Amino acid sequence: MDARSDPGRHLKEQIDSLGPWFQNMRIGGVETAPEHFLGDYPNFKWQGFRHVIPDDLEGRSVLDIGCNAGFYAMEMKRRNAGRVVGLEPDPRYLEQARFAAKHEGLDIEYLQMSVYDVPKLKERFDLVIFMGVLYHLRHPLLALDLIYEHVADDLMLFQCLQRGDERLPELKENYDFSEWAVFDRPDYPKLFFVEERYASDPTNWFLPNSAAMEAMLRSAGFVIRDHPEREVYLLGRGQRHYAVEPPTFVCG
Repeated sequence: MDARSDPGRHLKEQIDSLGPWFQNMRIGGVETAPEHFLGDYPNFKWQGFRHVIPDDLEGRSVLDIGCNAGFYAMEMKRRNAGRVVGLEPDPRYLEQARFAAKHEGLDIEYLQMSVYDVPKLKERFDLVIFMGVLYHLRHPLLALDLIYEHVADDLMLFQCLQRGDERLPELKENYDFSEWAVFDRPDYPKLFFVEERYASDPTNWFLPNSAAMEAMLRSAGFVIRDHPEREVYLLGRGQRHYAVEPPTFVCG
């Protein structure tokens, strides 16, 4: 029996031809990355914080930045979201996302764009999803500023890999120029810079501790509404720090 007479085998061959997959998804009952080093990822993570997103999104618009194969975009569409757009700079992941959405019959628009391109959309979204992207960026604060300035209208579901101290310190608003000791505190907001590789990945650039991550989000203008599990935040759009200038974007 060849693949053409066995639909399940043919689907698996199609999925395998699009691999390797980073997101383990179930397409027609076939898992895309069953041997993922993290397990059933990202589904097992999603189960820990899915409750912070309404079961019925009532036609609200969603933007998934760095969508990979589209796991979260598809979940939002299944929750009755209206317009859903996924951005992904990697053409292989983009092909996977389009294949998965088409097979599952979900109307999702996928664009080959990075977070730095969001001003080109000229549109704000009710929910922005920005999961597992920030630590891969050379310019993380610019990315947050661009999202705030151009696409975030209400909520953002956010996750970033964190390392170092997980305590949240009580800090003064200002310190004298002669102050050194505060920077030696393990819980002081810190970004660890990875010059070469972390977890064998050359695109892991900045790893914040918990204090730095939350401070960066506040500085960019986001309000932490919920923190359902480690590294995951549900954010609202608030007021950016008084010293932050809106990012300048020149359309190429």
